[in-house]
Amino acid sequence: MEVYRSSATALDSVRASRAIGALFYGAFGGAWVGLWAWRRFSADILAVGLVAVLTCSLIAFVYGRYRRYSSGLEPEEPTAANRRQDRWFHAINAGQWVVILIAGNVLANVGLGEWVIPAAMFIVGLHFVPLARLFENPKHFVTGGALMLLAAAYPFVAAGGPSDPAGALGAGLILWASALWAVL
Repeated sequence: MEVYRSSATALDSVRASRAIGALFYGAFGGAWVGLWAWRRFSADILAVGLVAVLTCSLIAFVYGRYRRYSSGLEPEEPTAANRRQDRWFHAINAGQWVVILIAGNVLANVGLGEWVIPAAMFIVGLHFVPLARLFENPKHFVTGGALMLLAAAYPFVAAGGPSDPAGALGAGLILWASALWAVL
């Protein structure tokens, strides 16, 4: 039996590219949920193991979607626009990590170490704003806005304040939902 495959479309390229991003959402979402499980369940290896299984399952699902559409990403000669987009992408991500490190150090050194997690969460959310424009993907505005809103609100409503592990759970679930949203 022969299997016929239709030729790749521009939509396949978009779907494959978004699946690549979703792989990162899945992994970083797993890290946030893992942090929640570690802190909520006093480093119970079973809870953290369950999070690892869920993360790997999500990543495997997203990777399957990537493989389904990867023919749309056939190698091409990079254009000046592609190189510019890549430079901005790397600059935005590097800048995010630099700002997180600086903010974390400043907060820790002025006695506000419990605010490092909400600050990092807010900065991660903020970095989605220029990425939304760069990749012409309005879904990034939603993901970024949700993370920034969570970071600004949970320290004042969660029982443990900025140290409450619920913030990490919320961030992870937002990223996991964004991963699924990107590929479905």
